Amino acid sequence: MTPRPLVVVLAALLLLLGLALAFRSSRRLLATWLVAAKWGLVWLGGLLGLRRLAARARGAPYEPLTRPRLLRSIFEDLGPTYIKLGQIIASSPGLFSDRYVAEFRMCLDRVRPFPTAAARAILSEELGERAAELAIEEAPLASASIAQVHAARGREGAEVVVKVQRPGIERRIEADVRIMRFWARLLSSLSSDMRLANPVGIIEDFGKTIREELDFVREGKNNDEFNRIMAELGHEKIAAPRVHWELTSRRVLTMERFYGHNIDDVTRIEAVQKDKSVDPEAKLLEGLRAWFQCVMFYGLFHGDVHAGNLMWLDDGRIGFLDFGIVGRFDELQRKAVTRYVMAFATGQFRQLAEVMVEMGSSLKKEVDVDALAADVERAYAPVRQMSFGKMKYIDLLPNILRMARTHQLYLPREFVLIIKQVLYFDRYAKLLAPNLNVFTDPRVFMALAQDVQKALAEGVGARARLEPDGDGRLTRR
Repeated sequence: MTPRPLVVVLAALLLLLGLALAFRSSRRLLATWLVAAKWGLVWLGGLLGLRRLAARARGAPYEPLTRPRLLRSIFEDLGPTYIKLGQIIASSPGLFSDRYVAEFRMCLDRVRPFPTAAARAILSEELGERAAELAIEEAPLASASIAQVHAARGREGAEVVVKVQRPGIERRIEADVRIMRFWARLLSSLSSDMRLANPVGIIEDFGKTIREELDFVREGKNNDEFNRIMAELGHEKIAAPRVHWELTSRRVLTMERFYGHNIDDVTRIEAVQKDKSVDPEAKLLEGLRAWFQCVMFYGLFHGDVHAGNLMWLDDGRIGFLDFGIVGRFDELQRKAVTRYVMAFATGQFRQLAEVMVEMGSSLKKEVDVDALAADVERAYAPVRQMSFGKMKYIDLLPNILRMARTHQLYLPREFVLIIKQVLYFDRYAKLLAPNLNVFTDPRVFMALAQDVQKALAEGVGARARLEPDGDGRLTRR
């Protein structure tokens, strides 16, 4: 007897579903489509007025589902990888509209925590018997896309913080990145404009960055490297948390606990400014100079200095947190960035354009450097003539990327990372030193000029980068 068509269709669908569930990427793709379908129906319900009727029936206030809120809700349901993308949106004003930036800021500090019991289970898996040395508090101090942080007491009552990776996140991220790569390749094949935007490269960089963030041993070594650099440069008032290596693994990072407030805490800043013994402007300049010196002398820099990662400590120091994202330059790149900073500071726009060409890969055989220099001057000249309080650095990064696209240049990921950190420092400067311009203030310019000349004069052997050896100790390369 010939099977009925409906039975054949159902059997085929079940077979396809079984095949989809057999592979991790297929399962994740199916889950992605289901989440998108769910929120698509919610969006449709809003257009038809059904959400308003449902809110009225419950006696609850009606909240319109805007496009930014819809996209943020989808990202949150899809989990850590997409939340991380949402954090990039939140941290990139100028690249994305203000509505999306404001909505996605909820991804920075409102990520759903996972159960503390799961955190304790991971501690036991990673640390074995040593996990008994850590008494973590029930409520997390913070919950982020990749991990959450618990306050704890370690050996002999030492106050520490423990960063614990989310359960199963590594497998999920790998599946998500494969799916994103597929869509990026599809977009690249549709038009030359999309190829120039380089969506595949963006996803590859995103995947590389997030994989590095999953290795907490690597992050801990970055903390150590930063502290050794600060000691070598003589910055006694700048530090990263010290790592407790006996209680650290790839998925668990135990560090000293810092006490203080975020660098953009307006209430605390106002209190500090009333204290005449403290100079917030000098404090900011010290942190900014230390950050630049890391780039110029060592080719290393903290690549995510948003306010949650930069603290004004109660003991007067500046604390840099979360070294999961770190930029690194080889000697040629380091010197190119150093020349770029000096050309910017002195208004040498032709030289600035030449360095941009040197740093970027071009789709054209020859770049019109004169035309690029003119565009650079239009973008940068106003910046050098204003105080921090009047600058609009929010427009700087999109203008640079727009210039790069116009002249068909691909700028290195680290170069874009550096500009994003300048945006962060700009925000803090407007709070702490609104009348300051780092590139025209004589105190800053003289120190910067000395650092630049010293960096350009030194070769690799003069200040070799500190690298971890087989035992995890940092030695000179």
